[in-house]
Amino acid sequence: MKKILMVCIMIMLMLASACGNVEMTSNPNTSSDPKPETDESIIPKNTSEYCTVERINLDSETEKYFYGTWKVEKLLGFANSYNDASEYPTGQKFIGDEIIVNKDFFSSKGLKNYKKYQYELKNPLYEITATCYNSLSFYRLYKIDIPNLNENDVVKVIDISDPSTKMSIPVGIGFFVVNNDRLILSSEATIFELKKITNEMN
Repeated sequence: MKKILMVCIMIMLMLASACGNVEMTSNPNTSSDPKPETDESIIPKNTSEYCTVERINLDSETEKYFYGTWKVEKLLGFANSYNDASEYPTGQKFIGDEIIVNKDFFSSKGLKNYKKYQYELKNPLYEITATCYNSLSFYRLYKIDIPNLNENDVVKVIDISDPSTKMSIPVGIGFFVVNNDRLILSSEATIFELKKITNEMN
């Protein structure tokens, strides 16, 4: 009987010792497994590398800046995807022309040398169609180098459309608002700097 009891005690001690070893060897593994996952989860993802492309209404700051009468001041250059220098070698047909951008009225009739840009629209719909959070994301989407565009400048792309048809006008014309501090006119593959000469007329 004593021998059986001794054998049982020995087996129990061996099992207890084995369990302890399993615990000791498994603990380091379980404690080190989550570390790589945790390290990956805290790495920030730079979402500003790409433009946000969605149609939204103008915010109040952009409205305040955008509304007014604008004069085409100078030719800035051409899109890298297509060079329109044959049509606008020095921008002479746009320089000095004017565009009216008011909340309830839009007119590009001031671009007098191009019949296809002669538009007037009552109660136009102004929308931001894309927002680029730096110069790289803007270039990725539009393939346009805007001179003096700084690395962290925010560019908002403005679309003007007829509220009844939702059709964009004028064809071939677009606007880039930089930091609510610069307005760039895009005509086909050519870009111009605009200068505000009056605020919105009430």
